[in-house]
Amino acid sequence: MDRRKFFSVTGAGAAAAAAGSIPSTQAVAQTAAAGGSCASAKLPPLKARLGHQFSTLTDHNASWVARYGVDAVCTNPKINDPNRLYPTVDEMKAMLELAAKWKVKVEIVDSVLLTSSLIDKEKHPAIMLAQSPERDRDIEAFQNHIRTCAATGIRTLKYNMSILGVVRSEEVPGRGDTLYNKWNYKDAVAKNPPLTKAGVVNAEAFWERIDYFLSHVVPVANENKVRIACHPQDPGMPPQGYRGVDRVLGTIDGLKKFISMHESPYHGLNFCQGTVSEDLHNPNAELPDVIRYFGSRKKIFNVHFRNIRGGRDNFVAEMFPDEGDVDFVKMLKVYREVGYEDLLMPDHAPRVPGQPEAERENFPFEFGYIRGLIQAEQHLV
Repeated sequence: MDRRKFFSVTGAGAAAAAAGSIPSTQAVAQTAAAGGSCASAKLPPLKARLGHQFSTLTDHNASWVARYGVDAVCTNPKINDPNRLYPTVDEMKAMLELAAKWKVKVEIVDSVLLTSSLIDKEKHPAIMLAQSPERDRDIEAFQNHIRTCAATGIRTLKYNMSILGVVRSEEVPGRGDTLYNKWNYKDAVAKNPPLTKAGVVNAEAFWERIDYFLSHVVPVANENKVRIACHPQDPGMPPQGYRGVDRVLGTIDGLKKFISMHESPYHGLNFCQGTVSEDLHNPNAELPDVIRYFGSRKKIFNVHFRNIRGGRDNFVAEMFPDEGDVDFVKMLKVYREVGYEDLLMPDHAPRVPGQPEAERENFPFEFGYIRGLIQAEQHLV
């Protein structure tokens, strides 16, 4: 069977699964066995689009993404009161007016709270530390942010539920003069790092904090029809954890449990393909079925389209998308198979030492690479 015919066959399997007849992988196998000759054996049209993310929207970064034809962005409005933990409707509208000036579409915003930073550096850690009554105040601010999204037409609010932040063990030389980040669990543990201010947080305690948060915010997301998208914990770690913390959202089973809690079409994932790859022993082989699991359930609200070399507990580098272990062409076909229609964003572009905006220099390469993949896939029938 040639490559074009194979992917037409997989499309038929996905369509059968969506209709509720048989699971996707079983459908694919049965259609392939039958020769894949039926007229409906086609993948659905690819609807994924090129996206990007950055902090507060400015003329500078809005014009920059407009230059490269980015379809939509994740960003934040300027909040005039530093003590307020959510933007007002007027602040959100001002952001959208600035975006419109440069013909940039804003589809996602980041939470002021629940960032990807280390808890010791987090200005507002109460939700993740289970500190009452402060966490109830912060959760109320998150609820208000959902409401301002609804009032201004923003479909998705992105957040993290992390204590350790994004953890890496060292930098290694990359292509040309770039530096790549590396993670090796054994090497990191051998350095015997201290506990964070959170102390010991076992799985039971972590799940309690997650449940408490979701029980308060999912009903508000439902009421306002705004999707809340949680980023997996980066990277995943063994159950004994790191610095006393068991990263329960650092496994595929943990993410499956997470989306089943307070189940709602508005509760899902900012699916960081790089982070999920870090949770797998053989990412290129295992990732397609992970995408199918969450994608077929419509739990993927945004994708960080990032590549690594290596796997769970030991990835030797996060790198440019064209040189890692994960085949982006292969993954794009799976996103197409499950009908994913939101954004594919580059993430963690390699750093160039000594240049203050070095990552920005490397993102345009990633924009072009992802745009090229999308356009090529859209021409396949």
